[in-house]
Amino acid sequence: MVENRKPYKAFQARKEKLERQYSGDYEQKQHEKGKLTARERIDILFDKGSFHEIDAFVKPANQKKNLYGDGVICGFGTINGRQVMAFAQDFSIMGGSLGFVHAKKIQKVQELALKMGHPIIGLIDSGGARIQEGVASLAGYAGIFSNNVKSSGVIPQISVILGPAAGGAVYSPALTDFRFMVKNTSHMFVTGPQVVKEVLNEDVTFEDLGGADVHASVSGVADFVYNDEEHCLLGVKKLLSYLPSNNLERVAPKSKNVVEPKNPENISFVLPEDAGKPYDIVDVIERIVDSGSFFENAENHAQNIVTGFARLDGNSIGIIANQPKVMAGTLDINASRKAARFVRFCDSFNIPILVLEDVPGFMPGTNQEHNGIIMHGAKLLYAFAEATVPKITVIIRKAYGGAYIVMNSKGMGGDFNFAWPTAEVAVMGPEGAIKILNSKELAEAEDPEALKIQLVSDYKDNIANPFIAEEKGYIDEVIEPSKTREVLISAFTLLKNKVEQPSPRKHGNIPM
Repeated sequence: MVENRKPYKAFQARKEKLERQYSGDYEQKQHEKGKLTARERIDILFDKGSFHEIDAFVKPANQKKNLYGDGVICGFGTINGRQVMAFAQDFSIMGGSLGFVHAKKIQKVQELALKMGHPIIGLIDSGGARIQEGVASLAGYAGIFSNNVKSSGVIPQISVILGPAAGGAVYSPALTDFRFMVKNTSHMFVTGPQVVKEVLNEDVTFEDLGGADVHASVSGVADFVYNDEEHCLLGVKKLLSYLPSNNLERVAPKSKNVVEPKNPENISFVLPEDAGKPYDIVDVIERIVDSGSFFENAENHAQNIVTGFARLDGNSIGIIANQPKVMAGTLDINASRKAARFVRFCDSFNIPILVLEDVPGFMPGTNQEHNGIIMHGAKLLYAFAEATVPKITVIIRKAYGGAYIVMNSKGMGGDFNFAWPTAEVAVMGPEGAIKILNSKELAEAEDPEALKIQLVSDYKDNIANPFIAEEKGYIDEVIEPSKTREVLISAFTLLKNKVEQPSPRKHGNIPM
């Protein structure tokens, strides 16, 4: 038998040694922490039997331990039938620390993914730079960061934090497109609790400093948070289903199972009769898009704006929508940054954008002004103006002032601007406007309250209504709310072959 020859015996012996490395108490160490092993994570993420590991037998630099793989599993396979590259750091092997060889393995799969046009997923579970390798480990991180930047906007990059990510390790996830975390076991921070204690004499736990809930709600670093690793990895697979494999693919894979939304004819009843009262914009979204298809990201951060992916007649779209039930849907610093980043991602990967607008303006106040609302709001302006994908806005209710301009108005390059009859399009809201325009009449009136009611009504009838905007060409069509889905499907179909010539410039200077 050919398998009995010496080379094949040596080959089998190496395989058996590798298997022994991942046996015994290997699994137990991770399971005791409520975590899966790197290999278990790979098995959940990839289609059964499709993952092929590369560089499995490389050894750490300058290490006496005769270990294979250097604490990271790298390779490729299919997820829902599509080719994907991945690396999974293995905390059970030298704490998943990053040394020279470990970094070279990650860089190899990054470069392969970029050449081949495949998405790349990083499963992060690492103690950080390997101290004993000194500057070589730092240089390894630099090479990874450089590849992140080269791949940005070319292939989707997804980071899944499944343990610690500290110091320099956090910057690669920060450079990727989306970050997933798991409650209680995922932690990200530039400096850990011990350093915070030494430098600032401040006591803080791992969870309070850089846990999943903190990054999902406060910092906005985490886009998706799950209660356990299995559901987190299934979430990654779901996200991939909305995305093309690279920037050259004109469209993301289309779903063949189109399920009509429930009760689309009742969509207008979501809005309260009183325009000053809140409602949940997600109720509107779910009556427009394919049933069950809306996949919200950054759900707990900047909740005054909603971003996420959905399907419209089976086609993938990105949605940005003001949320009237949180801060009346006003735009503030966090909402502007969140929406701008999402717009730029969609534009990078040819995903059409739908804007659902109900915005009374930008958030006022010294806190916002002093922290740079001007520059942060301009990011959203820049993102929409720069985007060349199909862009459609539907004005649901309020569209006032600079916030109207920002939310993909015609002047900013919106391909179609539609409005419901309930829309209010104006420089400012009626109450604020009449205080300026009619201050003298109100001051001299015998019944100022009655006059105010009349003036507000006149303002809405004569200035802040969608019909005037439609007559002037700033609104393409005022539509029946119940026809919104139908109109959008037709409009996006028309825009399917939209082409805009790229600017000859090297790149613009987005307000950072």
